[in-house]
Amino acid sequence: MKAIIQRVLSASVTVDKEVISSIGRGVLVFAAVAPGDSEKEAQQIANKVVKMKLWDDENGGRWKKSVTDINGEVLCVSQFTLLARTKKGTKPDFHGAAAPEDAQRLYHYFVDQVKAGYDADKVKDGKFQAMMEVALVNDGPVTLELQAGNQNNDKSD
Repeated sequence: MKAIIQRVLSASVTVDKEVISSIGRGVLVFAAVAPGDSEKEAQQIANKVVKMKLWDDENGGRWKKSVTDINGEVLCVSQFTLLARTKKGTKPDFHGAAAPEDAQRLYHYFVDQVKAGYDADKVKDGKFQAMMEVALVNDGPVTLELQAGNQNNDKSD
C-alpha cells in the first residue's frame, strides 16, 4: 500500500459538481492498494497517518505534533494512479494497482482504521472509483510518501 500525505490548511472533494467532503487544518491522504496488500499494510499506513509528526510545537520544536495532537482533520482519497509504472515510454502502466474489488475492500478498511485510531467525526472520505476534483491549500508545503508492503512500481516489465 502506498499513500501520499499532505499537510493542509483546507481540502475538499467534489463529485459531479457537489462537494462531498471537506476539511480544515489537517492532512489530505491519497491512498492506493497494491496486489498482495492486506489488512496489515492498511493498518500500518493508517497508524502513520494519525501519528506522523508534521507540525511544530508551541516552543518552536520542529516536527513535534501529529494531526491528533493539533486536533486536526483527515481527508482520505483513493488514488490508484499512485501505483503507476512509468519507467518505460510515456503511457502509465497500472498493473501495479490492485483489482478494483480488492482495492475497494482494503481502502475502506484503511479509512475505518484511520477513524478507529483517531476521532471518526474528524475523518472524511472521497468516493471510491469516482472522478473527483480534489482541492487543497498545502501548508508548507509538506508532502510525504508512506509505503507498506513490497511494491516495486518502477521496475521494468
